[in-house]
Amino acid sequence: MTTSEAAPRASFPEAHGREKGYDKHAVDEFMDRARAAFEAGSGDLSSTDVRHVAFPLVRHGYAIASVDAALGRIEDAFAARERADAMSRAGARAWVGHTRETAQTVLDRLSRPRRQRFDRVSALRYGYRIDEVDLVSDKISRYLETGDSLTAEQVRAVAFRMQRGGYHEVQVDAVLDAVVEVILAVR
Repeated sequence: MTTSEAAPRASFPEAHGREKGYDKHAVDEFMDRARAAFEAGSGDLSSTDVRHVAFPLVRHGYAIASVDAALGRIEDAFAARERADAMSRAGARAWVGHTRETAQTVLDRLSRPRRQRFDRVSALRYGYRIDEVDLVSDKISRYLETGDSLTAEQVRAVAFRMQRGGYHEVQVDAVLDAVVEVILAVR
């Protein structure tokens, strides 16, 4: 009996019509790997690995929103386990200290003046739209400073349009990843 026969496959709706979806084989393979790693309690896969997984887009693939929602739940489960493991090893004080440092680093970045929070790509290249990133940055800052409502799902769902000379995507994405880590750490 193969692994795919031993465990039931995840059932996701299929993308319709001309809409592309995630490659079914790649999704099923990753879901099997994630299930095995979580059940074994191994360190083979982390919440960060789940957040960064990418699948090829194909016709008749799995609906993107459904797979992304499942990945969010899987990331949450891995993050909760990582938090519990870290707290049992290093103690709650060390965990809180690390989370506070990460939050402060993000807040320091987002406290820069509007339109100067991230490096920009050259005027001939496309980057994230500055006004949209600054708007999201303000919401994140309010969350970190005052505890305004913000969920990991909201941060994961952020999508920016592109503009010439916009913010450097890698920097913005790194900050968004750090914010998700902070949110999951304090849940």
